[in-house]
Amino acid sequence: MSKASLSSYLRDIRFPFCAGCGGTTVATVFLKAVQELGHKDFQGFVFCSGIGCASWIPSPHFKADSIHTTHGRSIPVATGVKLVRPDLKVVVFGGDGDLVGIGLSHLIHAARRNLDITVVMVNNMIYGMTGGQVAATTPMNVKTTTTPYGGFEGSLDTARLVATAGASYAARWTTAHLVQLRESIKKALVTKGFSFVEVVSQCPTAYGRRAGFKNAGEMLLWLKEQSVTFDEAEQLSERELEEKIVVGEFVSRILPTLSERIQTVLRKAKKQ
Repeated sequence: MSKASLSSYLRDIRFPFCAGCGGTTVATVFLKAVQELGHKDFQGFVFCSGIGCASWIPSPHFKADSIHTTHGRSIPVATGVKLVRPDLKVVVFGGDGDLVGIGLSHLIHAARRNLDITVVMVNNMIYGMTGGQVAATTPMNVKTTTTPYGGFEGSLDTARLVATAGASYAARWTTAHLVQLRESIKKALVTKGFSFVEVVSQCPTAYGRRAGFKNAGEMLLWLKEQSVTFDEAEQLSERELEEKIVVGEFVSRILPTLSERIQTVLRKAKKQ
């Protein structure tokens, strides 16, 4: 993507990410997806984000209307925006700590209601900005500041959970799957209903050095090697899958949205 094309979407502010962070990659892929969908700017978009590294992607860097909320509360704010202005394309950016640690109940219920928004979750498998604490997505046995001898809990399979809850679209890719990720974001943005894209991302500073990685490149190679498709996953045992990252589309379907259901009830109430 050329620098000239980026200027339509970005303010002249540098991203605050650590060297090697996947946040810049996710932002670039998202902008490329928006561009390929034919949007020359962010007219008609509203972005919501909470607290955490990934929440800095849209705010204040995107040249767009954005709302930076409290920790874990970006989806409730996005819900209000969408119900009041159903004509807007509402997109939420957040990390795994923000969306499935602090804000998990909001994520589940937004998927259950099939709220017509898009959520992009950058899963760096740790609380990266607040000190490197263990997260709901941290793999088993990984050392963090709060599990110095290794974690003892299984990690949350977020994309599968969202699909089961009732979302129209749910997918997972990594920052080592740039083409697939871009196409998935494009599909999520045009899907009617709740769409969710999980991006498993490298975090050299908070996660990588504690997990034994030397640099971001080594982490990217690990992400690629650990990723398996659904067909490959079927050949593995539950124990083997604990160390793998299942990538692909978990669900893609057409369902009534929350706004549509509300309008149906309102028309019925007016008739009565």
